[in-house]
Amino acid sequence: MEKARPASLASSDTVRVMNPGGSSPFVLTCDHASNFLPTEFGTLGLAAEDLTRHIAWDPGALPVASRMAQALDATLVETRISRLVVDCNRSLDAPDLVPQVSETTAIPGNTGLSEKQLAARVAVSWQPFHSTIERIVEERLARGQETRLVSVHSFTPVYKSKNRPWHIGIIHDEDSRLAAPLIAALKRLAGVTVGVNEPYSPADRVYFTLERHARSRGLPCAMIEIRNDEISGETGQRKWADLLTGIFSNLEPEEAMGSRQRAVGKSVLSAS
Repeated sequence: MEKARPASLASSDTVRVMNPGGSSPFVLTCDHASNFLPTEFGTLGLAAEDLTRHIAWDPGALPVASRMAQALDATLVETRISRLVVDCNRSLDAPDLVPQVSETTAIPGNTGLSEKQLAARVAVSWQPFHSTIERIVEERLARGQETRLVSVHSFTPVYKSKNRPWHIGIIHDEDSRLAAPLIAALKRLAGVTVGVNEPYSPADRVYFTLERHARSRGLPCAMIEIRNDEISGETGQRKWADLLTGIFSNLEPEEAMGSRQRAVGKSVLSAS
């Protein structure tokens, strides 16, 4: 598990920004970066080993995203509380915003929550995460800085007894300006099986952060899912971070990306 932090966290401590003044056009998010549970939540009725499993976080995603942010001079926004408390990549009306069951594991501490308890969970983690991304994106657009959002996640090799053969998946909706060249570059890598809208797609309600902060503003975006056995250790984390950094550094976006981004920046500046 992640190293322990103070038993009870203020909302300002539940989201962390790396390299807020990054010069890169990319803003990275890691929505499921941590498996940390503040002591007021106990263990949510789970065994200690459950809190190290994928149900609590996206293992390996944060080290990959951090290394990418450093290499690209990109900004990274990460959550610091387990998605078992509240899932920051879900809308407020999503049935699994606070999951009562994750895959096949029941979460006893998430049943029977009052509206007040649910609101408190949103306030301590979900709201600070999205407010922080909102502020960063708005500040970048106000100064005319090109901005593309990329969300970094990991997924399990087997889900509900179904094997997942992809090493990496790229998730996108009808706007493929960023996803298309990224997928093309990944498919040129020898020995890499690339999933397109696999193992998830936006229809699975996993695209919320990008819908809220990128799609709503017409900004290019994509979601990266890396199979977590590929990034379970430092060697794999370095391998995938360096591969993705190399691709992003040389990415030639579809022609429409640049013109649309400039139009968005001009509209923000004229309104300010």
